[in-house]
Amino acid sequence: MYTLISESSFDSAHFLAEYEGKCRNIHGHRWTVKIEIYGEKLQKEGSCRGMLVDFGELKSELKKMSDFYDHSLIVEKNSMRQLTLNCLKEDGFRIIEIGFRPTAENFAKEFYFYFKDKGFNVKNIWVYETPNNCATYSEMR
Repeated sequence: MYTLISESSFDSAHFLAEYEGKCRNIHGHRWTVKIEIYGEKLQKEGSCRGMLVDFGELKSELKKMSDFYDHSLIVEKNSMRQLTLNCLKEDGFRIIEIGFRPTAENFAKEFYFYFKDKGFNVKNIWVYETPNNCATYSEMR
C-alpha cells in the first residue's frame, strides 16, 4: 500500500457557543490540516508514471481549501445573534457560516469528505488547532 501525506495551514478565528470555558470567546488559531491518501498501484503511463498521484494536484486542492478558510471568522449557523452577525458583515469582516460546531473534530470529518468528494482515496485527516493538539478522522479500521 502506498501513501502520500501533505499539509497546509490557515489562520482563522472561531468560538464555541454554549461552551463553558475560554473557547466560548472569539479566538484565533493557526490551523494545520494534514491529509494522507492511499492506493495499491502507481500510475503506469504518462507524466505521472511511478506516482500514486501528482503531489501538485494534492497540494493544489489542499491549498484551495485552506485559502477558502484563511483569515475569516468561522461561525456555526444560529450561534450568534443576527444583529451581531450583520454588524460584523457590514463592517467588512469575512464571515463563513457553517452547519456544524467549529471544533477540530468536526473539521477533520468535514475535510475528509471534501477530499473524498474530489476523488482522493483518503486514509486520514489530521486537523491541528495548535502545534500540540489535533483531531483526526478516518473511515478505515
